[in-house]
Amino acid sequence: MLKKTLFQLHWFFGITAGLVLAFMGITGAMVSFQDEILRALNPDSLKVQVLDSGALAPSVLTQKLEAAQGEKVTMLWVETQSDNAARVFYAPPPGERRGPMRYFDPYTGELTGDVNGQDFFGLVLNLHRWLAMGEVGKQITGACTLILVFFCLTGLYLRWPRKPLNWRVWLTLDWAKKGRSFNWDLHAVFGTWCMVVYLLLATTGLYWSYDWTRNGLTQLLGDKPAAGQERKGGEGRGRRGPPEVAKDQPPLVVDYDAVWASIQKAAGPELNAYNLRLPPAGNMPATVFYLLSTSPHDRALNMINLDPATGKVSNVERYADKSLSAQLLTSNYALHVGSYFGLIGRIVVTLAALTMPLFFVTGWLLYLDRRRKKRQVRLARQGLNNPAAHPASWLIGFASQSGFAEQLAWQSAGQLQAAGVPVRVQSLASLTQADLHKTSNALFVISTFGDGQAPDSARGFERKVLGQPWVLDHLNYALLALGDRQYPQFCGFARRLHHWLGTRGARSAFAPVEVDSADPHGLQHWQAQLGRLTGAQPTVTWQAPLFEDWTLSQRELLNPDSAGSPVYLLGLTPPSARQWEAGDLIEVKPRLSTDVPLDTQPREYSIASIASHGVLELIVRQERHPDGSLGLGSGWLTEHAPLGSAISLHLRRNSGFHQPADDAPVILIGNGTGLAGLRSLLQARIAAGYSRNWLVFGERNQAHDFYLRDELLGAGLARLDLAFSRDQAEKVYVQDKLREAADELRAWVDDGAVIYVCGSLQGMAAGVDQVLREVLGVEGVEQLVELGRYRRDVY
Repeated sequence: MLKKTLFQLHWFFGITAGLVLAFMGITGAMVSFQDEILRALNPDSLKVQVLDSGALAPSVLTQKLEAAQGEKVTMLWVETQSDNAARVFYAPPPGERRGPMRYFDPYTGELTGDVNGQDFFGLVLNLHRWLAMGEVGKQITGACTLILVFFCLTGLYLRWPRKPLNWRVWLTLDWAKKGRSFNWDLHAVFGTWCMVVYLLLATTGLYWSYDWTRNGLTQLLGDKPAAGQERKGGEGRGRRGPPEVAKDQPPLVVDYDAVWASIQKAAGPELNAYNLRLPPAGNMPATVFYLLSTSPHDRALNMINLDPATGKVSNVERYADKSLSAQLLTSNYALHVGSYFGLIGRIVVTLAALTMPLFFVTGWLLYLDRRRKKRQVRLARQGLNNPAAHPASWLIGFASQSGFAEQLAWQSAGQLQAAGVPVRVQSLASLTQADLHKTSNALFVISTFGDGQAPDSARGFERKVLGQPWVLDHLNYALLALGDRQYPQFCGFARRLHHWLGTRGARSAFAPVEVDSADPHGLQHWQAQLGRLTGAQPTVTWQAPLFEDWTLSQRELLNPDSAGSPVYLLGLTPPSARQWEAGDLIEVKPRLSTDVPLDTQPREYSIASIASHGVLELIVRQERHPDGSLGLGSGWLTEHAPLGSAISLHLRRNSGFHQPADDAPVILIGNGTGLAGLRSLLQARIAAGYSRNWLVFGERNQAHDFYLRDELLGAGLARLDLAFSRDQAEKVYVQDKLREAADELRAWVDDGAVIYVCGSLQGMAAGVDQVLREVLGVEGVEQLVELGRYRRDVY
């Protein structure tokens, strides 16, 4: 309940306050390098020539500046050793916060020209702080800054993964994703990258937003005042303008020479810059902030209070003497803009501020996607009955994160009702033991969220129900699992549910249908299976995949005189240029012969070549049934289809078997026609110039079953292990070769190797998995799976 509430608040604030935060991020980034930009635009006004005589003393500067403007000086900001122009503030008109500001040459005391762009940056800063709306805008930006803290903390909580110590889950972004998955990754992964910076921006920004935050931070971080002294303010004092001056107050008298002597004495020879702020009346102290050449950053300010008439110092606060917490308080502005960490810090803060609109945009896209799917669910429910008490009703339980599983649950209900089957649709969140006991037939449409997690709405079901020792031997069920193969724990939650149902005695009507990223063929397969259950085929197909005709241009027998079934290397030429990645698959619609229509059931094959070769190659074993007839798919490809004929196929992405993004070593393990998927990976590695490739391949006899012998021997493999099981009295398989090379296997894995297994599930893949667990340990193998370094394409 807590997580659901936080999620609702997170997206509600995101689509409202998110716009203001995006605007604040852009405007904040625009003023990040304001000084550098202004100096570049105004070299004549903001750059001066450094003279060996040094900057003029305040007494000389003040005399020249007051004569030039005809007004009293109230503030000076002078860098004593740089080529930057200095700044002077004159007395403000009655009721105003500040008077006019001008730039001047600190070495001559002459005012410089007007500064182009200064008004623009002033407006941008006004927008950033107050939305150019005064006190009302300040309240809005302050509230949104508080919400930014809420975003960071709730975002961290909401995306907390099952395995929080796996840094890749937190920080890596898969650019191959599309649609909602890609938007979610942008939102979550970039949010993790920026979270610390945003918390820094928010907490430092709140210092100026509310008195209670400023006072609280001062009490929490500031040093205790010395005995007999009140707590002094920091750098921010005086930002509200000069205090009111009574008519009977004595006039201000300034002995600039005495003031200057006190500044020099306090700062010493390392004085780099000073900011002299004069009071409006004679019985008030002047304040001087100064920087040393050894100061760690541009806001590591030291402060002195003194009598302007005599120069007598009443209080000194040195940055170096403060505790770390008090230094952080003094450095609030430097922390906010990143200059506390130098140039790199300023760049990082600027980039983080610029990405603020990303979260508003992706948040809206995710929100609109949820709205769209809810509309689709409502449309799917239209006209459907949901009888809760009908004794023959089929239960359709769903677990949905984004609404897609719920939509498919209602579409499945529509298909069953069209066949005359009564149904009731129910969320797993509300599913109880009684619900399962009072039904004999059930469909489960289950989405897996992230890396094997249950959707938020089903976490309570997983915690309370899965693992319960209920007796469900009366229940027949079917399972549609929705997931994303980008994650190692593909359809993890659905598989846990399937395992639990099986252990409790429930019977699966057919193998669970697992759908990768809403793959249309998987959904079509689910529809077909439902049709077989009800005896009525669906009238509307859900997003059927697009098949097109390719030309069968090559067919070469790879194992003449073999004791096993014939194996062919097939070449298919596309109608025009097509792209695929090593590890991808194709689905083929076979024919019984050239005169018999296409079957409704595609066959799946691993691609054995890379797209740059221009021809899609397959390695296909000719299968024969016990009656001697050829298998439908393999028979069509290897015998019935003549060369030059059209082969109807569909390219299918298989991202879970793609090659690593870098030059990490790979261990390729397979037997028989499993060489196909391994060969495409090996070709892609060679084309990329990666040489750390180890192939472990097995078949029957080396003399007849060493497919593509010359190609593999000439591939420049770092290691090649061959297991020909029938060439010696005692059979040897690929798992045996792997066990013999245990030390080498551990060394490759320690060096970051990715393991690929392609071939038969029974025997080879199971044997390889057992050896890996013996050599690397169960936890080691599980870690490889979690990191995406143990990948299987088995059948």
